[in-house]
Amino acid sequence: MGAPRTTKMPAHPPKAGLAAMPALRTRSLVSMADLTPREFELVLTLAQMVKAGPRDYRGALEGKQLVMIFEKPSLRTRVTFEAGMKSLGGDAIFLDQRGSRIAEREEVRDVAHNLERWVDGIVLRTYDHSTITEMARCSRAPVINALSDLEHPCQALADFLTLKEKFADLRAVKLAYIGDGNNMAHSLILAAALAAASITVATPPAYAPSKQVTSAAQAIAATTGAQIHFTTTPETAVADADAVYTDVWTSMGQEDEAEQRRIAFAGFEVTDALMAKAKPHAVFMHCLPAHRGDEVSASVIDSSRSVVFEQAENRLHVQKAVLILLLGESRRRFPARSAEA
Repeated sequence: MGAPRTTKMPAHPPKAGLAAMPALRTRSLVSMADLTPREFELVLTLAQMVKAGPRDYRGALEGKQLVMIFEKPSLRTRVTFEAGMKSLGGDAIFLDQRGSRIAEREEVRDVAHNLERWVDGIVLRTYDHSTITEMARCSRAPVINALSDLEHPCQALADFLTLKEKFADLRAVKLAYIGDGNNMAHSLILAAALAAASITVATPPAYAPSKQVTSAAQAIAATTGAQIHFTTTPETAVADADAVYTDVWTSMGQEDEAEQRRIAFAGFEVTDALMAKAKPHAVFMHCLPAHRGDEVSASVIDSSRSVVFEQAENRLHVQKAVLILLLGESRRRFPARSAEA
């Protein structure tokens, strides 16, 4: 494929047209697998439209309330959800659960039944993925996964928006992921399957992605034509790649494994030498925060090939699109809150 180019943005719909915006089949965004390939494309298209004409969407969620419950620290996720919700005319309430996990004081189902009477949407950033799945099962209000130990769907959507901006046709993109087969790898594999793209994941043998996730991705790929490959050799993964992606070797909650992981991931650092094996126009990607000198060298992440801050910016636009599609006027399946609320 050719060098990166800018995608032509679609025309902006009038504000009145938001009521006719097609609703997602899913009520919540818990996993990338909740989306169909067509819905995945819809999210990215709407995100492009929101990014190109933010003023057209200022009242899209007027009067709507979003609660954000975080068990983990956050920079990009918190700011982009809060800023995004407010820029759409709604409001966001932050609940800091870093001192105790959501289910410790009160059962998740009881939290869900309270929140659904007060707010229009729930954003969760948790350790256990089961917390998010239970919240989504029990709540009438839409639930959005803002990171769990299994997936990080909003980040993957922002990443593929960035790739779409750089290369236009996602079906022609070859992505290489180097490092831990973690929540980020899981969501990227599923996103690549939905986008009909190609992804090769390189991990140490003991840190391969979840077989359950990879099986789900392969099932999607069988319908879209995506190519999903796995290897234990970074050089094999990046050969002829359009984009090279990595993440931290030690995620939040794994701090006691840091030294063990540093040893296991020796040779998996994305360096200039590794990038040289990708295509000349290849970009470097990272979900941040990054540890220079561990998973990536400073010379790579701080180079002109790095698009990490474009990815971070696109979190805002993608999440605004998700909020519109899940909380907007097209969503009639969510019953009105009780009169006393």
